[in-house]
Amino acid sequence: MSRAELADFLRRRREALRPDQLPATAVHPPGRRARRTPGLRREEVATLAGVSTSYYERLEQARAPHPSPQVIAALGTALRLTDAEREHLARLAGQAPPAPETGRAPVPAFARELLDRLGPVPAYLTDERQDIVAWNEAAADLITDFGSLPAEERNAVRLSIRLNGTLCSAADGSQGEYARQTAAQLRAASARHPAERVLGELVNEFAAHSPDCAASWRNHEVRPIPTLRKHLHHPELGLLELDCQTLLLPGTDLRMVIYTARPGSPSAAALARLAARGT
Repeated sequence: MSRAELADFLRRRREALRPDQLPATAVHPPGRRARRTPGLRREEVATLAGVSTSYYERLEQARAPHPSPQVIAALGTALRLTDAEREHLARLAGQAPPAPETGRAPVPAFARELLDRLGPVPAYLTDERQDIVAWNEAAADLITDFGSLPAEERNAVRLSIRLNGTLCSAADGSQGEYARQTAAQLRAASARHPAERVLGELVNEFAAHSPDCAASWRNHEVRPIPTLRKHLHHPELGLLELDCQTLLLPGTDLRMVIYTARPGSPSAAALARLAARGT
């Protein structure tokens, strides 16, 4: 159990939950005592979770004993956590065993077949370390020749740092979302693999490069962002506006990252030309 991390997570989620998001009967009337912060009070969370205020205060002060699964479930409901946040909370409380620290697993045959069947749709696979472990020809044509990169640079985070927006940048309204998504994925992976040194190095590298990543890490953001809107600067096709979708492959720790364009758009036509060039 990580008492300090658990305390920080609970406090940040409590402060992020506004009283007007809950039924009026669940929170104290505004006139009872002036609110110094926009979030819920500790006693309100304790009441919603069915625990004593003193016990909940000790949880947020990193002084409480190991909470039971029932208490963690009740806190998840009281704080309106998502499934990903509930899993993260359980791991911080020591109720989910860390994933085994094993070597790199081979990419399943079905995943490679799926990449090939996507044909002209650019896609690649990343593991929990954000290493790019497999890709199709369309992804290599669109992004870079992954096979020519040194193994330690074949990593989505390190590529993002090295390229520094020269290849991909956020579309209007999507600024900072890639950094927040990546921080959330690394946060979840770090909870599953607390002894994984590489994950800590990646977090430090990306947080030093990206203020959005650093802020997301501090806030314990673990909610996935399944679709990002990106601008991709291709040397031959010019500026493309693409949707970057991330899908978790069932039964694995792998994520498939797929690049698509809106049907009928100039970017879709450009992707079609890129596919035709490779045939």
